[in-house]
Amino acid sequence: MSVWMLVSPLLMLGLGGLLVMLVDAFVDEKAELPILTAILLAVAGGVAAAGIVNYDNVALAGAPEYLTRYLAFDRFALFFDVVVCGGAALSALLAGGYLREHDLERGEFYILIIYAALGAMVLGHAIDLLTIFIGLETMSLGAYAMVAFRRTSARAVEGAVKYFLLGSFAAAILLFGSALLYGATGHTDLAGIGEAIEGGNASIKLVLMAMFMMIVGLAFKVSAVPFHMWTPDAYEGAVTPATTFMSVAVKSAAFAVMVRVLLTVFGDDLSASAASGWPPVIAGLAAITMVYGNLAAIGQSSVKRMLAYSSVAHAGYAMVGVVAAFRVEEIAVSSVLFYLMAYTVGNVLTFGALIWFGSNGREAVSYEDLAGAGRRHPLVALPFVIGVLTLMGFPPTAGFFAKYYVFNAAVQAGGGMIWLAIIGVLSSAVGAYYYLRVIVFLFMKEPQPGAPIAIPMRSGYVAFVMIIAGYFVMKMGITPGPYLDLAMSAAEQFVS
Repeated sequence: MSVWMLVSPLLMLGLGGLLVMLVDAFVDEKAELPILTAILLAVAGGVAAAGIVNYDNVALAGAPEYLTRYLAFDRFALFFDVVVCGGAALSALLAGGYLREHDLERGEFYILIIYAALGAMVLGHAIDLLTIFIGLETMSLGAYAMVAFRRTSARAVEGAVKYFLLGSFAAAILLFGSALLYGATGHTDLAGIGEAIEGGNASIKLVLMAMFMMIVGLAFKVSAVPFHMWTPDAYEGAVTPATTFMSVAVKSAAFAVMVRVLLTVFGDDLSASAASGWPPVIAGLAAITMVYGNLAAIGQSSVKRMLAYSSVAHAGYAMVGVVAAFRVEEIAVSSVLFYLMAYTVGNVLTFGALIWFGSNGREAVSYEDLAGAGRRHPLVALPFVIGVLTLMGFPPTAGFFAKYYVFNAAVQAGGGMIWLAIIGVLSSAVGAYYYLRVIVFLFMKEPQPGAPIAIPMRSGYVAFVMIIAGYFVMKMGITPGPYLDLAMSAAEQFVS
């Protein structure tokens, strides 16, 4: 089997985006753009999944050097191809219902999703500082534009400007850190940098400074505290399908880079290199992020803003697995991968249910908007209930095992990491309050007198996404074994 099979998902999105541009420009009827975009992304994800299954039969030795020098074509990268394409495809279908219902249908949204997803996939494959920056900027520029897609909304413009300005600073810090790494080691490829550091051929002071700068840049992308400031405003201001895409694809790609950089460049064992000072830094960020994200979510009156702070907290949970990877590589990395996979379908389900409750140009964004809606429309409320339960980590949903695996990885790592698992469990208990509050308003509250009543939209796109996302949330919770095996196969390369 040719290596070009592993490259084809990237090529498909690059060329497919041009096709969608042509369709948008020359076909008057835009109704099929969501389907066309979703099919393109689904096929690319399917090819990546086939590459994972048949990976042992791929002849990587004959791959052109101009590809393998900058991009990795391993199971780890292909795993993120599947996650990013799946999350982007479902977001595109949600946009097909949402944009039309709120009179915002414009074809450029789907083009932005495709190329932002392409940038996210490049990040998953990146093994060179140059490709990391190119992938990061390709993904980020699409995300900035999607946040400002509702051009007449002051809140959307505000969120986009904050996201752009803070993102630019974070990218500059990441780039400065990359420059320091190159100056310290003379390499831009991650493996070469790691070998130079481990061999003692680099200035440790420069390497440590570069490490902290790169952690800051990546922490911004995963919404870790205190680099999360953009998240609530950007999530709230963006059209909800864009929020969905950012919360799943952008976060997954950032974690892919974080895991690869930390374990390849800075070492996965504290005794391997004097530069391996990242575990305590990531542990501190994880603890603060879990606690602050959950506490901040409690005081929100907007469900969308609550889910933004929930996204911050979930970044902290995933970072627990990243910290544990310096001692139990395969267990910890696979727990992070499983977590991101479960979080993708859970977040799509929750944001999709929120989209479903908005119609006729009016969105359901606050708790009061949802008052009594569950009793009036139980079939529409069911996905919302399952979505918040999986984000809470309630069995037998995917979220339960996702949290179990990352906390178990911290326990298995030992060496003082158990405290991080304890903070994660206690933070999850705090999070149960604001997740269950959604269910309380859906079924146990009545709308205020004279308040508008939430009426679900009639959209086959949104209904289809709810079925698919709901299926995987329950399937990964009831039978997590196959998905964990997939995550473990993707994590094998980090076993020392």
